[in-house]
Amino acid sequence: MVGMGRFLIVTGVIIVIVGLVFVLAQKVPWLGRLPGDIYYRKDNFSFYFPITTSLIASLVISLVVYLISRR
Repeated sequence: MVGMGRFLIVTGVIIVIVGLVFVLAQKVPWLGRLPGDIYYRKDNFSFYFPITTSLIASLVISLVVYLISRR
């Protein structure tokens, strides 16, 4: 049961962190507009793929998971 409790706590903390990121993401002006993000607009069509932002987010999440699992 200790393992399940620890899993639920970690899952809850991760959900809170993701929620905070969604709330605070609009206040960070450079998030989603980094060099390397693909944005294409033509007439009535636009395509946006934040590849650099996704890579940085993946690195940060991987680092957090690594630090948590090190214990």
